[in-house]
Amino acid sequence: MRITPAIQTKLDLICQQHQHLSNQLADPEVIKNPTHYQSLSKEFSNLDDLVHMYQNYQAIQSEIEDIQALLLEPENEEMHTLIEEELSVAQAKLKRQEEAICVGLLPQDPDDNCNAFIEIRAGTGGQEATLFAGDLLRMYLRFAEVKRWKVSIIAQHESDQGGFKEVIVHLKGSGVYAVMKYESGTHRVQRVPETESQGRIHTSACTVAVMPEIEHIETVQIDPSDLRIDTYRASGAGGQHVNKTDSAVRITHLPTGSVVECQEERSQHKNKAKALKLLHTKILADQKAAQKQAEAAQRKDLVGSGDRSERIRTYNFPQGRVTDHRIHLTLYALDDILSGQLEALVIPLSQEDQLQKMAAFQNDAAH
Repeated sequence: MRITPAIQTKLDLICQQHQHLSNQLADPEVIKNPTHYQSLSKEFSNLDDLVHMYQNYQAIQSEIEDIQALLLEPENEEMHTLIEEELSVAQAKLKRQEEAICVGLLPQDPDDNCNAFIEIRAGTGGQEATLFAGDLLRMYLRFAEVKRWKVSIIAQHESDQGGFKEVIVHLKGSGVYAVMKYESGTHRVQRVPETESQGRIHTSACTVAVMPEIEHIETVQIDPSDLRIDTYRASGAGGQHVNKTDSAVRITHLPTGSVVECQEERSQHKNKAKALKLLHTKILADQKAAQKQAEAAQRKDLVGSGDRSERIRTYNFPQGRVTDHRIHLTLYALDDILSGQLEALVIPLSQEDQLQKMAAFQNDAAH
């Protein structure tokens, strides 16, 4: 991606803002106000890397001009080959710097550094769908282990055959949401069920919702009178405590129909607090998803809006392949991916998202 005159104008303005902030941070009156100083420091720091990259870009441009001037001097004719090689190296450096600057200019998702909740629900396909939900859960847990994220299962509803009708997982670690956000949508599986005597392939589906964990629940205003809170006995692992006390909590937000549960803790009070946080997260995620869907429709994004109704991926067991429909990527590495090697999908999805943002940024800059 080239740095166009419009982008260069934007970079010059950023440099001016960076210098202005630097002057403010040196002002004794600003230093006396810790809150204001901290706010300006954060803004200055956010621009710092981009400004240094642009300065480096300008230095390389000057270097190229000097090398090109050497080529025009008659006394350097014998050294043309060496000078041209030097020019080629400098031009490659300039191109890499251009790309880095353009990536730095892209709007950042403020949720990228957040932890995340992942909700997996069995969809069409009956029992086979619940087994597939279990496969997806294990895939994400293994991937989390590779990434060294902390995992906790917030709520689960197991099926008779060992799968899950629904399971909610909390992932905690560096940049969780930035990596996992591309998993939102409908995942489809094609395979021959163990109960199928004639070897016919069945198609089932699960929906996955990845929601960034919000820091402050005040972000979303919820009227307590709009909530129905039920308690019940926890299911699944839990030793003697299971089925003896009504510690698990289910909260229904009546206006939207959103339902959340938590059975992770032995304390009903702790489960209620976690369920309320999950509810706030879910409602905010739904609001953001609607906004992203509108933006995606405008720009016709290939990576998708994160809508759970959108079919994003097919796992075909007979052929051992996984196809991500958003970027038309097919990998014959089903076992590897289900064992947690998700980078093979995450990296291309992230790159495609970046390319789209670059194209949109270039278009906006031109206008």
